[in-house]
Amino acid sequence: MPLPDTVQEQLDEGIDLGFDGMIVYIDQAGKPPEFYAAGWHDRENEIPAYPQALFKIASITKLYIAVATTRLVKEGRLSLDKTLAEYFPKLADRIEYSDKITLRMMLQHQSGIPNFVDHPDFWVNPPEGRQETLDYALDLPADFEPGEDYGYSNTNYMLIEDLIDKTLGYPHQQYIKEEILDPLGLNNTFGSLTEVDIEDVMSGYYVGTDEDFKYEDTGLMLATAEDVGIFLRALNDGSVFNEGEQEIYSLLYEYEHTGLLPGYQSIAKYHKNMDTVIIQFNNTANFNGYEWNLAEIVYNRIVKIVRNKEDS
Repeated sequence: MPLPDTVQEQLDEGIDLGFDGMIVYIDQAGKPPEFYAAGWHDRENEIPAYPQALFKIASITKLYIAVATTRLVKEGRLSLDKTLAEYFPKLADRIEYSDKITLRMMLQHQSGIPNFVDHPDFWVNPPEGRQETLDYALDLPADFEPGEDYGYSNTNYMLIEDLIDKTLGYPHQQYIKEEILDPLGLNNTFGSLTEVDIEDVMSGYYVGTDEDFKYEDTGLMLATAEDVGIFLRALNDGSVFNEGEQEIYSLLYEYEHTGLLPGYQSIAKYHKNMDTVIIQFNNTANFNGYEWNLAEIVYNRIVKIVRNKEDS
């Protein structure tokens, strides 16, 4: 299809392709931020999408966890070279190579610990609570020997969250709020669904079902697109870090991320060549990959529109 002239037109095309609702936030250096929305915030109640809605950001949460872990490492409260068996002795016999898996490997997805969402029963009998979720990754062969390969695993970061809780003696969400969110003025980012007004959360839909997944508490973060954009710029320009932390973080994790949950897809990237942050949320998902491919196509076309506008 021909590339439209505006971001809004591209979002409208996205709705025509089958997404129920979409939100985009653009922060281009030296220009006021731009906010866009199309489709439904709540399909059943016919509430139009709006840019300030809260959204389940799924695995984008890992960026915040990685920054928090980096700070605790810099403070000497955690060690990148200490093993999983040392940190979680009760799990030592339930995770293969636990005596060789380091915190560094877990942060970098090089641990070989199976991803709990890949367990064949995960979607048939969804777990209730953290322990049942973790159980889907325990007592299984490792995907590979620690440090010998890369394998994206949500289990890594679930364990890191538990490790932060254990180290601090209080929830990691509180630490992230005090150490990361508050200093950046991110008042529209939350640790869980229990902290927000449910009506402020954009509805989430899975292709082929009528269920609204916004009521499902995944324990992952929620935020507005603007808050994610402000955080992502701070991550990339280094202002989120205290002295000496960025050098550590740069060896551990990424500076952009995507997220996928039933009903929720998100893309958060910084485009260095334009000095621009572009965040995209869409609230229709299907794990066969079709909707994800469409979301990436729409996102890439938005990047081209922004670039074309910059060049004109």
